[in-house]
Amino acid sequence: MDIGLLIGAHSAPAGTAATFDRLDPVTGQLATRAAAARAADVDRAVEAAAAAFPAWSQTGPTERRAILSRAADLLEAKSAAFVAVCMAETGATAPWIGFNVMLGARILREAAAMTTQIRGEVIPSDKPGTLAMAVRQPAGVLVGMAPWNAPVILGVRAIAMPIACGNTVVLKASEMCPHTHRMIAEALVEAGLPAGVINVITHAAEDAPEVVAALVTHPKVKRINFTGSTRVGRIIARLAAEHLKPVLLELGGKAPLVVLDDADIGAAVNAAAFGAFMNQGQICMSTERIIVDDAVADAFVAAFAARAKSLPCGDPRGPVVLGSVVSQATVDRCRDLIADAVAKGAVLAAGGAGDTTLMPATVVDGVTPEMKLFYEESFGPIVCVVRARDTEHAVALANDTAYGLSSAVFGRDLQRAMAVAGRIEAGICHINGPTVGDEAQMPFGGMKASGYGRFGGTAAVAEFTELRWITVEDPQQHYPF
Repeated sequence: MDIGLLIGAHSAPAGTAATFDRLDPVTGQLATRAAAARAADVDRAVEAAAAAFPAWSQTGPTERRAILSRAADLLEAKSAAFVAVCMAETGATAPWIGFNVMLGARILREAAAMTTQIRGEVIPSDKPGTLAMAVRQPAGVLVGMAPWNAPVILGVRAIAMPIACGNTVVLKASEMCPHTHRMIAEALVEAGLPAGVINVITHAAEDAPEVVAALVTHPKVKRINFTGSTRVGRIIARLAAEHLKPVLLELGGKAPLVVLDDADIGAAVNAAAFGAFMNQGQICMSTERIIVDDAVADAFVAAFAARAKSLPCGDPRGPVVLGSVVSQATVDRCRDLIADAVAKGAVLAAGGAGDTTLMPATVVDGVTPEMKLFYEESFGPIVCVVRARDTEHAVALANDTAYGLSSAVFGRDLQRAMAVAGRIEAGICHINGPTVGDEAQMPFGGMKASGYGRFGGTAAVAEFTELRWITVEDPQQHYPF
């Protein structure tokens, strides 16, 4: 299907009339042909958002809430269409895409609820006769950049709270799923969002640097949120810093799941399988390292490898758990990581990399910090098992990473598990649960190379508003001269 840019209320071709193709990673057939924007198109989109800002920023919370709530209903009503489009663009399975739509709708409803929760405060002043207030106001035109791996969840997250707070938005769609991201905006427009409040830019991969630079540096863009790789996040952060623009970054991860010596092994295996292999391991929170106490490591690995071998992998249109990864490059990267680990003494306990984008659940046991798999984010259906001498060693191994997004700890002694969770350097930690989990109202974000800032609930209000000090004073107040 051919799709254009969304600028104002209209679908438009790129200024150059250029397009790019997104191919189905399984069949190789055309999934989407989309407009290939350049810098001039970015300017058109930002100007449309800027023109819409004065009216939208003054729109009352009840109307904003009603539009966002209708959009949530429309998103759910279009679930089957999202499954068909997103499966063709990304190779994901229907259950994963359906979950994306469900959580995307919840994010819209949470944003709708927050429209009446954007609050300031009255602050006591030392000046007689002065009313001093801290007031939150919309920031202006915001840019949201969303990736392909959880396309509906992350596409909605990039725009819902900014819009709820009274901002207008330009969404930079991923070149891997341009139609999926465009469909989110279409639901909002159909729900009654005024022209220009949401705009969508699509672009070819080779034009990404030009488009991103144009979005970040545009003088009418006030803030940026980006979800994606740490490499690109650093580029955006540096560019934004040159223009003193705030950025919310949710970046890569190498999530550890720590299995203590008193853990329920069956429960840990269930959580590890879900966390490592949901959406083929292509989630920022995916379990990438399972750190297991030596005392229970053999039992855990035997059960976990058996579970991995039992998970069906194949065409996402069939009854499978693991569908396609997004491209052959993912399989090639995983193959390199496996080969390096095995050459240095690790054992391939399940799976392996083949010659297609259909890669089975893969477990590599005996991984150590000398291996690339210990440190490098695979972003594929591969997880390493790292054996720890004791709890102290497990904590040290969990923190031996540049990343710090999600984590998990399994243990029956909750006081000890809580103490371990408190020492893990990650923005998220789940005790006796998987590393993969998200709720619309939770403060979602990372530490270290996983970024900074928080999506979700009240935490996100601060990210997408300006906090101003406003006073009402006695005009007859005394001055010293």
